Amino acid sequence: MDTDGNSGDASRVVHVRFITKLDRPFKVPNSSISVASNFTRFGLSSVVNNLIQTENPDWEVEPFDFLINGELVRMSLENFLLAKGISAETILEIEYIRAVVPRKEEEPSLHDDWVSAVDGSSPRFFLTGCYDGLGRVWEAAGVCTHILEGHSEPVSSVSIINPEGADSVTVATASKDRTLRLWKFNAEDTRRNPLKISAFKILRGHRASVQSVAAQTSGNMICSGSWDCMINLWQTNEPASEGDTVSTKKRKTTGQAKESQSEGEAVSSLVGHTQCVSSVKWPERETIYSASWDHSIRRWNAETGKDSLNIFCGKALNCLDIGGESSALVAAGGSDPILKIWDPRKPGTSAPVYQFSSHTSWVTACKWHEKSWFHLISASHDGKVMLWDLRTAWPLFVIDAHKDKALCADWWRGDTVLSGGADSKLCMTSGASVL
Repeated sequence: MDTDGNSGDASRVVHVRFITKLDRPFKVPNSSISVASNFTRFGLSSVVNNLIQTENPDWEVEPFDFLINGELVRMSLENFLLAKGISAETILEIEYIRAVVPRKEEEPSLHDDWVSAVDGSSPRFFLTGCYDGLGRVWEAAGVCTHILEGHSEPVSSVSIINPEGADSVTVATASKDRTLRLWKFNAEDTRRNPLKISAFKILRGHRASVQSVAAQTSGNMICSGSWDCMINLWQTNEPASEGDTVSTKKRKTTGQAKESQSEGEAVSSLVGHTQCVSSVKWPERETIYSASWDHSIRRWNAETGKDSLNIFCGKALNCLDIGGESSALVAAGGSDPILKIWDPRKPGTSAPVYQFSSHTSWVTACKWHEKSWFHLISASHDGKVMLWDLRTAWPLFVIDAHKDKALCADWWRGDTVLSGGADSKLCMTSGASVL
């Protein structure tokens, strides 16, 4: 348990040297100093701030975190050294880094039903899916620019296909109506009232609710996981001819207007799961990962359709993400409160290399920070969103903004955490910089 570093018997001291990879003005002198052994990160942070202020009187105090042998300190120095078997008789090198502290909780973006999906991979906007059957595009908190109309049942998953693309952006939505839909819009076309748009392509072929969708890095294809136990692969291109185009009707206030809308079939399927495929990711051109209620995580070759990895997890899984060191770590959560991480590069991959257990209910979402090897977020039915650092077993912070189950979460613009829940809110916490 953290204290302010000033309680208890401070007669014992530890000789330490503070080091950092941070640039000036964060540097402190390289000489060793003595600090009380009962200091925690708060007391150590005060010491570092005081040292910086001696060199820079205009320095504004800010919180730091501390690493000893690559592990974050989350107890007093004395207890940490005892727990790790480190001698207090030598000079202890302590690395300090900027603490990850969310700066601001923005006003929530309100929806008409459960917010089941969010994608923040584009810096220009974020995309949400809702149980009212609509997808929504937002340029900022509370500012909806486009409404994606067409699904007849809840939207379960969303994916931005070309987040770094030109003005014209393509996105995909998956729904419990057994279809996926592809949409195209101009991200710069912002209006006072949201613009309602229809899909340019409907993808049919699943025999049950579609639970997850993910885009190939090139944007040429997407994959989907469904309650029919299948993973389907689809082309994202627009129709080149009228042969695969059907006539649909779009309701307008001035009457009925026909527009072209194509239908697509799956180009291939990945077969092997025996229950709902709850989450899919497509991190590399030929590699797809999937998580399932059959308690397994699989890695597939998208070209051959064969699975090259099968991790048995012991629980039904709800979410999956790939990231961390060399974008090689697999994070997943499911029907227990534990977020687990595997490293497929290591022998005995079936055993997770990390487990985080601060949630009190099912884990519904997990997402790596795209530029950090250490940081990821998770969401849970306990209503909380937590930020994790692999260098400590405790969450760096907990976002307790939802009044009901948290169903989805993602990063946006590198330092903002987005989360949607059964309280019909998309919550946004900004200023959570991990770099």
